Amino acid sequence: MKIYSFKQKTGKSIHHFNSQNVMIHPLLKPDDPFQIGYFYLEENSVLGMHPAMCDQLLMITSGRGWVRIEGGEKIMVEPGMAVFWQKGEMHESGSEDGMTAIVAEGSSLDPER
Repeated sequence: MKIYSFKQKTGKSIHHFNSQNVMIHPLLKPDDPFQIGYFYLEENSVLGMHPAMCDQLLMITSGRGWVRIEGGEKIMVEPGMAVFWQKGEMHESGSEDGMTAIVAEGSSLDPER
């Protein structure tokens, strides 16, 4: 047995796309183009507008935040909700009060399957 930590202080800060107060902790990165990570969006955070490099599923685990696509309005999200973006879709997310989420990224995600 091996124990791994994905506590906030051990994650990687994201600064691309004018992002602020966002951290990710990669959890799984197999050889196939697929990975799972744990996001920390701190108070007053924004993960700036960017294209989805592959299909992405963001699953909110705590707190509240927002998501939006390019040209769209902010949509509030909370625990128990998931957001799916297709490869190439421009999107951003953020939180006023803080939020955590699990993100799955891969070339063949299909949440409706």
